[in-house]
Amino acid sequence: MKSKKSRVVLLIICLSFSLANAQGEMKPVEGYSQQIGLMVYMLEDLKHRITEQVKDLDQTQTDFLYDESANSIGSLVMHLVSTEAYYQIETLEGRQWTDEEKARLGVAGGLNEESKSKLKGKPIKYYLDLWDEVRQKTLVGLKAKNDEWFESNIEEGINYHWVWYHVMEHIANHMGQIATVKNRLSK
Repeated sequence: MKSKKSRVVLLIICLSFSLANAQGEMKPVEGYSQQIGLMVYMLEDLKHRITEQVKDLDQTQTDFLYDESANSIGSLVMHLVSTEAYYQIETLEGRQWTDEEKARLGVAGGLNEESKSKLKGKPIKYYLDLWDEVRQKTLVGLKAKNDEWFESNIEEGINYHWVWYHVMEHIANHMGQIATVKNRLSK
């Protein structure tokens, strides 16, 4: 009986915490159209969760590779920056990267040996600040769009909603990789 009572108390505590923090409820972010506002909510939630996971890493942890095929947390965060910047420029600005943007933001578009060699020795704050910069441009760009645009096709079978869903999905996938790398760090 006591065990059942303990579970009920635990459930009440969890529900109270969840309700107090609006967890488990997605609402469109104000200032955006309905569907874009929901996507913004998801993008911001994932970015916040990754930032909380990595913001206090030191340089060794940021650059840590658990084997020769792995990517560092710094590289993975920079890959998220590169991906978001690419789609932001393509879909919200309707253009290609400049050479300067590609050199600065596209360095981790493809996670490979070249990006691994370039993405060392920078503090986690460097990557998070870049992500903040890119995200701010994304938010401004999405705010200027509406749901009609969001559902319109870029080409047959691909609409802007799918593209931004892909960005969100990409962040979620790499959040798992980041957690795996972080779990392998020395305690």
